[in-house]
Amino acid sequence: MDTEKKLIRQILTEKPAGQPVTVRGWVRTKRETKNLVFVQVNDGSCFSSIQVTFDKDAGLPAETDAALKKITTGASVVAQGILAESPASGQAVEVQGSAIALIGEAPPDSYPLQKKNHTMEFLRSIAHLRVRTNTFGAVARMRSRMAYAIHTFFQERGFQYVHTPIITTSDCEGAGEMFRVTTLDPERIAAEAWKAGREGRPLHPEGASFPDYADDFFGKPASLTVSGQLEAETYATGVSRVYTFGPTFRAENSNTTRHLAEFWMIEPEMAFFRLEDNMDIAEEFIKYLLKQALENCAEDMAFFDARIRPGLLDMLRKTADSDFARVTYTEAVAELEKAADRFTFKPYWGCDLQSEHEKFLTEEVYGGPVILTDYPKEIKAFYMKLNDDGKTVRAMDVLVPGLGEIIGGSEREENLDKLTARIRELGLRESDYWWYLDLRRFGSVPHSGFGLGFERLLLYITGMGNIRDVIPYPRAPKLADF
Repeated sequence: MDTEKKLIRQILTEKPAGQPVTVRGWVRTKRETKNLVFVQVNDGSCFSSIQVTFDKDAGLPAETDAALKKITTGASVVAQGILAESPASGQAVEVQGSAIALIGEAPPDSYPLQKKNHTMEFLRSIAHLRVRTNTFGAVARMRSRMAYAIHTFFQERGFQYVHTPIITTSDCEGAGEMFRVTTLDPERIAAEAWKAGREGRPLHPEGASFPDYADDFFGKPASLTVSGQLEAETYATGVSRVYTFGPTFRAENSNTTRHLAEFWMIEPEMAFFRLEDNMDIAEEFIKYLLKQALENCAEDMAFFDARIRPGLLDMLRKTADSDFARVTYTEAVAELEKAADRFTFKPYWGCDLQSEHEKFLTEEVYGGPVILTDYPKEIKAFYMKLNDDGKTVRAMDVLVPGLGEIIGGSEREENLDKLTARIRELGLRESDYWWYLDLRRFGSVPHSGFGLGFERLLLYITGMGNIRDVIPYPRAPKLADF
C-alpha cells in the first residue's frame, strides 16, 4: 500500500507551505470563470470537500484541458497541485492544480445524483449510490465512529467480545417473529399439502409434524436469531463480563419509521451484577457514546444540527450531562394517567408503554432521560427476575428525550425453580432451553444485561427521521433490493 496516498481529511489539516499534494475522489461541483476552473472534490473521509483550482491562462497540459472539459458531477478524478492558503471564505486551504485525470465518468444525462434536493425515499431506491451525498456520507462516518466507540467502551472495562450464533433453534423473546432457516424444498411441501387436500386425507399421521424436520439440515426447526442474549449469558457465567455486537432479525410485518427486519444489537451481560449495577453501566454507556459523537464528529454533528434536526446538539449535550431519573413503572403510569386525555393509546397499569408515553415522561414530566424499572411480568420476557411481589420483574428501560426507549434490559432470573416455572407458565418448551437452565443448575450467580439497538442509537445521535436511513442497506417488508 502506498502510504503517501493521503485522504482529503489529512490534507485539510496540513499547514500550507507550497508542498505538492495529490487529491483523489469524486467531483461534487465544477464551475468556470473566464480564466479559472474550480473543481470541488470529496473522498468521503470527512464532510468537507477540497477545492482544486486551475488557471487556464497558466497553460495547462493538453491532457488536463481535455479532462476538465469532460469532468461532471459524480466523476472520479485524481488531481495534482500545490497546497496553498485559500483566498476564498469558508475554506482554509485549496489546491492550485497543475494536472487532473478523469478516472471514471458520470454522464449527466444518467447519473441520478446530478441535482441536490432528492427525497429520502428516492435515495433509498439507490442505496448503492446514496453514500455519495452529504447526508449519507455523514451517517456512514457516524456509524463507523459509534461502532468503534462501543468496542472501546467495553474493552476498557474488562469485557470480552463474544460472537453469538446467527442461526438458532430457540426464541429469546418468545414472540415467534423469526425468519425460518431451512433446506427443505417449499415447492415440494406445497405440492404434498395440495395433494393431501385434494385426496381428503391428513397431511401427516397423528403425532407427526409436517413438514418433517428430521429431514431438514439441522434436524429440527431453526431460525435467524432475534437476540444473542441467551448465548451471551453462557459466556458471562464463565468469563464474567461479555458483550455481543452483531446482526439480529425480526420477521415483524411493521412498515414504520422505527422498524427493520435486519438490524444490529449490542448486548452486554455481566455476572454478579444486580439491577442497580445494570442501570449504572447503561447510563454510563449512553453518556460515553454521546460525548464521543459530540467531541470526535464535530463537523458531521454540525451538519445534522443545521440540516437534519435543529436543536440536536443542545438536546444531546443535555442528555450527556444529565443524571438519569430512576422511576418505577407504577410511578410512571400514575403520571401518565393524570394526562390520559392527551394520548392516542390510553395508559393503564399493565399496558406496554408507547412512544408517545415515553416522550411525555422524558420531555414533560421529568425533563430529561429516565430509567423505568419493575415492569409487570406479563409484558416482559420469561428470563427476567421476579420481584418479591410476584407481579413485577426487575426490568429496566432507558428512555431519552426526542426518541423514547433506547435501551431495554433486566436482572436475569438465576433461580432454577422459578425460571423453570416461568417457562412452563408461558407455554414454552422446556426442552428447547435445557442448556439455558443448566446455567442455573451449575454455579448459578446473579447476573444482568441489556440490549441497545445500534440503528436506534444512530437515529438519536444523527436526528434522522427514518431508521432505514441509518443502515447501509435496509431490510423491511417488501424491501430487499440490494
